[in-house]
Amino acid sequence: MGIRIGIADTMFARVDMKKYAIGAIRELAPDAQIELVTVPGIKDLPVACKKLLEEKHCDIALALGMPGAEPIDSQCAHEASLGIQQAMLMSNKHILEVFVHAFEAKTDRGLLAIAKTRSYKHAQNAVWMLSKPEELAKQAGKGIRQGHPDAGEING
Repeated sequence: MGIRIGIADTMFARVDMKKYAIGAIRELAPDAQIELVTVPGIKDLPVACKKLLEEKHCDIALALGMPGAEPIDSQCAHEASLGIQQAMLMSNKHILEVFVHAFEAKTDRGLLAIAKTRSYKHAQNAVWMLSKPEELAKQAGKGIRQGHPDAGEING
């Protein structure tokens, strides 16, 4: 049996991030099975991912969300992040948090670019974690970013 990747996204997101994640998975692991679930908001992602891992028997999950620009949105994203951490520990499986915060770009076009890149690269990371961990190891210590330019390696 091949790899199973769960994707949980939200209807509050302003970009269909799962489209870019699915594209990456199909490109890198065409035989992977993908389980999808959509929830209302970001704080619903932890249980959605936990269910993907436990009930749908996924090997890894992606939690896709776009918190707004208000302070309460950052607080909700932090709470969701804590829930995702707890769901990982409870299931003993990885959930890659793929959040694009509204304050990360000044324009809708900028947010779209971040959402596309981050969704694609985190889906790539999920595939690599399951089937090609050596690809991740090659990137260690290089300041690789998802959604923004790479920070670069510090040599010394």
